[in-house]
Amino acid sequence: MEKNKETKTLSPKLDVVFQALFGEIGNERITKGFLETILKRKIESIDLSKNPILRREFKDDKLGVLDILAELDGKEKCNIEMQLIDQSNIIERILYYWSRLYTRQIKTGEDYSLLEKTIVILITDFEVKNLKEMDYHSVWKIMDNKTGGKILTDKLEIDIIELPKIKGREKEKDKLLDWLYFLENPKSERVTEKMGENKEIKEATEKLDSLSEDERMQRIADLRLKAIMDEKAIYAKGLEDGERKREEELKERIEELRQKAIMDEKAIYAKGLEDGERKRKEEMVKKMLEQKIDKKIIVSLTGMTLEEIAKLNWERAILIAHYLWIYICICFLICSTRIICTFYIINFVHQIMTSFKSFFWNRRQALEYNFKTCKILKLIIF
Repeated sequence: MEKNKETKTLSPKLDVVFQALFGEIGNERITKGFLETILKRKIESIDLSKNPILRREFKDDKLGVLDILAELDGKEKCNIEMQLIDQSNIIERILYYWSRLYTRQIKTGEDYSLLEKTIVILITDFEVKNLKEMDYHSVWKIMDNKTGGKILTDKLEIDIIELPKIKGREKEKDKLLDWLYFLENPKSERVTEKMGENKEIKEATEKLDSLSEDERMQRIADLRLKAIMDEKAIYAKGLEDGERKREEELKERIEELRQKAIMDEKAIYAKGLEDGERKRKEEMVKKMLEQKIDKKIIVSLTGMTLEEIAKLNWERAILIAHYLWIYICICFLICSTRIICTFYIINFVHQIMTSFKSFFWNRRQALEYNFKTCKILKLIIF
């Protein structure tokens, strides 16, 4: 009894222990209860006789990976995989496992209708990077994204369970959580309470106790645990080295950009000084040209060539011509305005004079007409 008290309970997450619990013949009821909780449906029969499968398909598939193949109800294929080490290609690995398991069901030339539903269940001891917003249990199938999730086929199903996401959910009532807490800590208070309600969890706990007391299994588990820790350390170092390398590359790139910015700034400053000096010389040459100083003297004083001076003189002539043209246009506009105004004034005076002439002429005729009329009336009356 003293020996039993000192016995350390093995971790169900460790691949050799997980396989002994869920993959060995004789433990079908444990595996069946576990899978029914995950798939949320009744399973009539389960066959574990075809384990192991898909071992060492990858060069780095040495540690931390557990595969259990189960045939459900005499047709469906189900692969359970425990992944303890966070690797960047985990999703691609799962898709590869699924495709191998699906295509191995038939031989070349056989009818595709013989292909049965294939399920891959991935249990991770880490959070999958692509699933940060998902719950601890996500189910993936092929479906259309325009019709509200219409499923193309039920032949494919991938279940991903992330153990770190169940932290802090001890009070939730969920049968799958009961199993997951068993994997995390088989001696927890929750698991102890559920043993009275769930016969499969009770049987799994008793099986785990039996494995923990097996000295050979303990040695195997210790070696596997050490190997997994070493693998994690190597992988972490690889990530650290990669991160350090990326950081160094980033620093080098930043330094290159900084040096380029400095060189560009110097070039702009030098160009500004050069442009300023040239502009000063050009202004001085223009003033000398205005004072009719000989061009050879200008060359000796400024260092500019005759061609450059001739160009400046030509530019000066063009500028003068430009201003002269503007002056002529303004003068023409003023003269035109004066002529038009004078024309309108003369025309206005002419209209007034004509009106006055017409007025006085008509007045004179009226007086003469009235005088003649009066004379005629006088003769008639008298």
